Amino acid sequence: MATHKSAAKRARQSVRRQAVNQKNTSMVKTFERKLREAVGNKKVDDAQKLLKDYMSKMMKAANKGVFHYKTASRKISRLSSLVSNLGK
Repeated sequence: MATHKSAAKRARQSVRRQAVNQKNTSMVKTFERKLREAVGNKKVDDAQKLLKDYMSKMMKAANKGVFHYKTASRKISRLSSLVSNLGK
C-alpha cells in the first residue's frame, strides 16, 4: 500500500492507464481478427475497408504507446500484403 500521497496518486494513474491500454489493445486485436477473417473468406472489398480502419486504429495505438511503432509497422505491412495478394 502506498504511504505517500504522490505514491497513491501514481497507483491510481497506473490503474487508469492500464484500463485504457487494455481497451485499445483489445480493439486493435478485434480489428485484426475481423480483417484476417475477411481475407480467409476472400472478401476483397471488406478486407480493403477493414485494412484502412485497422491501420488507423493501430497507428493511433502506437502513437499512444500501447504498441511499439515498429510492431505496428510490421503488422500493418504483413496485413497489407495479405490484402493486396487477395486481389490477384
